[in-house]
Amino acid sequence: MVRVVGDNIQPGIYNIREALSLAENFGLDLVEISPTANPPVCKVIDYKKFLYELKRKQKEMKAKTAKIIIKEIRLGPNTDDHDFNFKLNHAIRFLKEGAKVKVDVYFKGRSIIYKEQGELILLKFAQSVVDVGKIEQMPRLEGKRMIMVITPKK
Repeated sequence: MVRVVGDNIQPGIYNIREALSLAENFGLDLVEISPTANPPVCKVIDYKKFLYELKRKQKEMKAKTAKIIIKEIRLGPNTDDHDFNFKLNHAIRFLKEGAKVKVDVYFKGRSIIYKEQGELILLKFAQSVVDVGKIEQMPRLEGKRMIMVITPKK
């Protein structure tokens, strides 16, 4: 026994064979919509159209999901004020657009001994963008890089 629904069809509970013949009379297919219901719900529709609608709904759902964009800005341990401000303006623009910003200080060769200087630059950077963003991940050293992630404020 199944519950049958559909356009131009009297809703009701039918035997499976009756439901199949009913669908065949309309030249359509019998599609199980809700298998967990008691009795299971079947709909008399065109199966190809049903699949098309399903794919379209999934595509719309995928399009509505938020895509997280991460922009990366690289500094050096001895970055000058002009370069710092130039990259700071880029970061502020990225944050206003809604993207996350990953700021890293790259240590080349023996410059790794200036870890404190790299951390100071990152904290100065975070302090400068406090109006439009907040720190998601504090500065931490990974190999030859010190990385910090900043997210936009809502």
